[in-house]
Amino acid sequence: MRAIRVASAALLGACALTFSAPAAVAGNITPFGFSVLPSTIAAGGQVTLQLNRDGGCKGPATVTSGVFDTVTIPTGQSSRTAMVDWDAKPGAVYQVTFTCDGVSGSTDLTIAGGRPVGPTPVPINPVVPVNPNRGVHAGEGGSIAGFDLKEIGLGAALIAGSVGAAYHFSRRRTGEGGA
Repeated sequence: MRAIRVASAALLGACALTFSAPAAVAGNITPFGFSVLPSTIAAGGQVTLQLNRDGGCKGPATVTSGVFDTVTIPTGQSSRTAMVDWDAKPGAVYQVTFTCDGVSGSTDLTIAGGRPVGPTPVPINPVVPVNPNRGVHAGEGGSIAGFDLKEIGLGAALIAGSVGAAYHFSRRRTGEGGA
């Protein structure tokens, strides 16, 4: 009986792990990570091609697709941008293939309906991590602004009244109702 419970728990855990894995990772096992941001874009928009160089990709990477020109990500860099063709069919899904050091992996790029007004904004400078050894730079920021003696007096009176009422109701009365 115990073996059935153990087997059921193991099977349930394996199923949960299988269904929680992203579909893009399940079919593309590469020693490097990659992504297309955003994964859905209107025709004529600009996408960022990201490459994670932690481990498997040492040399230049080539990114190909039927919806934009071939892009090369040089050694030492991890992203490039590409302009999606204006004649891309709305609703179509195009395969984007990243190739580095002889290993290839691919992901999908979906073309949304409509046309963008201009190119999709892409950050020019990468996000720089904040130095955790420094504290937050903060000022008074309104902690003294609006200093009003009436409000402070009213607040003090409310606090004193509530403390007095709590004391009054919490003390034991020996003279009332006790015959």
